[in-house]
Amino acid sequence: MIKKQSVWALTLFSLILVLSVYYITLPNELEVSNKKEVKETIKEENDNSIITTLKVENEEEKNKKVKALQEILTKEDATKEEKNNAYEELKLLNIIKGKEEEISLKIKNKFKLDNFVKINDDQIKIVLIKKDHSASLATEIMNYVQEEFDDKVYISIKFEEEKEQ
Repeated sequence: MIKKQSVWALTLFSLILVLSVYYITLPNELEVSNKKEVKETIKEENDNSIITTLKVENEEEKNKKVKALQEILTKEDATKEEKNNAYEELKLLNIIKGKEEEISLKIKNKFKLDNFVKINDDQIKIVLIKKDHSASLATEIMNYVQEEFDDKVYISIKFEEEKEQ
């Protein structure tokens, strides 16, 4: 005979699983409005066209990854391990996106430079809009960004000149 505790545990686990899948698939419905908001935000910031292009490309790349992971989560024939891996990867993508935005905002506030930040594993790519290239500024920004991480990360900085519009 099945114990009541086992039934309750199974019921709670099932509820959590259903809610998790619902939560993960929910952004799919909001994706169209999110894309419009991202493009409007970028226009409002009046960023340089290079930065705008990099931000849009990065956002599109992340959206493709999210879509692929959501498909895995909603597939009926996917194993539990595949679904767990997809869910963990989705969480990681959200964390990385937040960290990129946080670092970009901190650089903009401290150094007053338009910038683009992309994190890929332990590598951070930073593109700065500045006419004159300064090794000391690059080193200062690298040290500033490294303080955000417990482990050593590889940081590359590229200077771009502002384009006339």
